[in-house]
Amino acid sequence: MLRRLLVPVAIATTALIAAGCTQGSPAAEQEQPKALSIAFLMPCSTCADRFESKDKPYFTDAVKAIDPSITVIANNAQGDAAVQLQQAESALTNGAKVIVVSPFTAEAGASIVAKADAAGAKVIAYDGGIDGAAPAAYVSFQNQKVGELQGQYLLDHLPQGATVAMINGDITSAPGRDFKAGAHKVLDPAFASGRLKLGYESDTPGFDPAKGQAAMEQGLTKLNDKVQGVIAPNDGLANAVITALTARKLNGKVLVTGQDATDAGLTAILAGNQSMTVYKSIRNEADAAAKIAVALAKGDTAGATALTTTTVDNGSGKVPSLLLDPMAIDKDNVGDVIKDGFTTKDKICVGEAAAKCDL
Repeated sequence: MLRRLLVPVAIATTALIAAGCTQGSPAAEQEQPKALSIAFLMPCSTCADRFESKDKPYFTDAVKAIDPSITVIANNAQGDAAVQLQQAESALTNGAKVIVVSPFTAEAGASIVAKADAAGAKVIAYDGGIDGAAPAAYVSFQNQKVGELQGQYLLDHLPQGATVAMINGDITSAPGRDFKAGAHKVLDPAFASGRLKLGYESDTPGFDPAKGQAAMEQGLTKLNDKVQGVIAPNDGLANAVITALTARKLNGKVLVTGQDATDAGLTAILAGNQSMTVYKSIRNEADAAAKIAVALAKGDTAGATALTTTTVDNGSGKVPSLLLDPMAIDKDNVGDVIKDGFTTKDKICVGEAAAKCDL
């Protein structure tokens, strides 16, 4: 009786083992398509807090909306080009098919393109361009126009003979160079004619607010506090400039430019300490980059190129590009940023600005 029972059990066990081997065989595993990965590499937090708070979530959400199965590998180099290259290498090792990178320096981006090319992956230059290599695409704003808008604001609002200080950003980055070039394009003729006077100018490594504040303090000392306008390329440096001005009781008396329409920047505008900022629809930028990245990840190079509208010659080739328009924001049109869904009244109508928030 015992022998009769053992035979069916042995047969059933053999069948289960055979079934398990078939289901877990290498051949069966190879038939399963691997999930796609896209890397999103940011330059630093001191450059602008927008990368962590806006760009990363916007980009990730846009990719997931197109294809929920795609993994987004997001990392921040925190101001170190070598770290950013290591992050790119790690992403490639982990199977990233596309690297979307805002390069800490334009030149460092070329090394990332070289690594990606060797791995059969694509690179999209995001927000800042790459020098020394041609990425598959470039998505940004008309960055020189940002500087032009800032320069024009001072030109339109400063009196004859007013003195200007320029606390530029990091000119080792393509955006930093463009912001500075755009401002000079507008202001240099005014400096040459005597319409305005350039009293002090400094570049700021890493867009670091602490370094920007120190530079502004040096400028104020040199000028004996005689300054009527300051070019600051973004809201982080604008805040640093305002801190230096406040220490000398000059806040609200000196025109200060900015960029990114941060909550702090908009609050400073409403309070009267900052004069203007340049708003860029980061959601549109991130959405566009996500669409191009997904197309490239799926091997649709033609489809990715069709999503661009122009080309930019970076010296290494004509890069398919999409360049969005920035817009100037001051106290008269702060509400436009809220209408665009970028922030809310509750977030910016705080502190000094609360009593002046007629939006």
